[in-house]
Amino acid sequence: MNQIERITYDCFLALLSISLVVLGLVLFLICRKKPVESEETLPPIKLSATAYPLTDIDTATDGFNNRRIIGQGRLGTVYAAALHDHQLVAVKRIYPGLVLCNAGFGFSSVIKTLSLAHHPNIVSILGFSQAPGERIIVSEFVNGMVSLDSYLHADQNNDGASLLDWNRRLRIAAGVAKGLEYLHEGVAPNVVHGSMKSSNVLIDEKFCARVCDYGLSFLAPPQEKRGLVGYVDEEYWSGRGGGACKGSDIYGFGVVLLELLSGRKCEEGLLVKWSLPLIKDMRISEVLDSRLVIPSDIIPLVRLAKVALACVGNSRKNRPSIVQVSTILNNLEINHQIQDQNRQELGKF
Repeated sequence: MNQIERITYDCFLALLSISLVVLGLVLFLICRKKPVESEETLPPIKLSATAYPLTDIDTATDGFNNRRIIGQGRLGTVYAAALHDHQLVAVKRIYPGLVLCNAGFGFSSVIKTLSLAHHPNIVSILGFSQAPGERIIVSEFVNGMVSLDSYLHADQNNDGASLLDWNRRLRIAAGVAKGLEYLHEGVAPNVVHGSMKSSNVLIDEKFCARVCDYGLSFLAPPQEKRGLVGYVDEEYWSGRGGGACKGSDIYGFGVVLLELLSGRKCEEGLLVKWSLPLIKDMRISEVLDSRLVIPSDIIPLVRLAKVALACVGNSRKNRPSIVQVSTILNNLEINHQIQDQNRQELGKF
């Protein structure tokens, strides 16, 4: 190698070394300036249900005092309770007979999974407690909590139905659909309600619908009919391909829509048998709750009746999905609100 070639080679090495040093400095500065995600920028973590000692639940309910009972259903008795931090909650104490039927089932695992569901139109599960002979579910306490069933049907509350005018009933129908849509499609794993009926829809003080008692059908024997007859399809009771599924939830939701329209009770399926021929013949006015004045614009109620018909008048494979139903009812509610506002504005002139 002659002198010129050596000088050229040395210059090349020098330039290469300088380039590597500069590149290293640049990479160092880039890495140093890269923002580190703080706890505030990270997505919120969904906390699973809290496991409460039975002694805490006993204290919160004053020893399961009868004066704290706010409801009784297919699975258990519900108590209003105040935890040690003064948080108001609803405590569902599963009936002893059902506890014995599910003694070896993974109760805590299921409740922890269900507690991951959070939506404005469902009642969140907060915790649980279990001991020999005891299974307890702790849920969010809904202010002004009254079930849709009580509003529409309770004998001691004759004025309850009148509080639910047609505007509120449309809003409740859309709200229940949103809650059920979230359970079916918006949470992982998807949740089948298993007992979709008016007594499992709570109405808060702002008349917002909240779906409760979802995913708890595992606590009842497969052929337990109490509280379900009329709210589930015939396929539910069949041994092959039966039981709770999204399709049976859609059927139950359709029955709830019929209750909202008519103000009548389910009566173990008689409501469906009575109303379906009337809706098919477009005799909608005969279906509507006689305690309310038929509105001048009946089109939204006609559409609601047609959705109910699609939910209960078809087999499982031919029923609409909750996404389809929710989309229709949400649009129906929005359009009705806009028309109602326009009428109010015109009335000022």
